[in-house]
Amino acid sequence: MDDREILDLYFQRSEQAIQETDNKYGSYCFRIAYQVLASREDAQESVSDTYLAAWNAIPPKRPPLLSAFLGKIARNISIDRWRSRSTYKRGGGEFALCLDELKHCASGQPSVEERQLQKEVVQTLKSGWISPRAIRLIWYLVGTAARSTGHTVCRIKPWWTNWMQSANNMV
Repeated sequence: MDDREILDLYFQRSEQAIQETDNKYGSYCFRIAYQVLASREDAQESVSDTYLAAWNAIPPKRPPLLSAFLGKIARNISIDRWRSRSTYKRGGGEFALCLDELKHCASGQPSVEERQLQKEVVQTLKSGWISPRAIRLIWYLVGTAARSTGHTVCRIKPWWTNWMQSANNMV
């Protein structure tokens, strides 16, 4: 069905106009909305709102190019939805700020507590106090920590090995 026939259906107030619009321009409008929103659900809602806006706008207007008309409506509705998602009452985009603040946790850099513990281990290694019994005790504590966090010792071992090597480099 071509654009002229779809517009005629809108002017007749036939509900088939929405179905034909969806068949012809549904994926086009969805792509526009998804590129703005990056959420399938929100994009689908924007497409539905686009059809409603077109239904309300077309009888007085007769757009020369239906694809551009629908694309503009889809883009504007998607941008409005994106703005409402990031308003102050909904966090105001602070989620990204929270992630930025937590970046050091996943950065691979040791935290202040880890550096302090590392210094204490270095001091212990320098004093010559470390014994095989102490190493077994440390591995027991590592295993206990691993189990309490839901990990296995095998998963913790690479981290522990890197940590101990960096502690030995300080000595």
